[in-house]
Amino acid sequence: MHDVATHDDSKGQYFWVWGGLLALTAVEVVLAYRQVFQPLRMLQILLVLSVIKSALIIAYFMHLKFERALMRWLLVISVSACFVIMYFFFFPDADRILRLGVK
Repeated sequence: MHDVATHDDSKGQYFWVWGGLLALTAVEVVLAYRQVFQPLRMLQILLVLSVIKSALIIAYFMHLKFERALMRWLLVISVSACFVIMYFFFFPDADRILRLGVK
């Protein structure tokens, strides 16, 4: 259980986080429509922005920020392990598509 005394439930904090999420979404939409970057670079940027947005959502709206450090580290290690597993399973197929082409 988290310490209720250190948990700040101010609405202003949630509105700031919501505003940040809204701004990040606007940046993603502008990047998607303008297509300023090459597709690979744009995908990398959009993935980084999505990870930042998910971290904000998890930290503030799912209240993980107020949990013990062990709980946070457990989540970070688990998600990182999932990314590593996905890398080994999905990227060889993506490379094959680049080499052979899409029919």
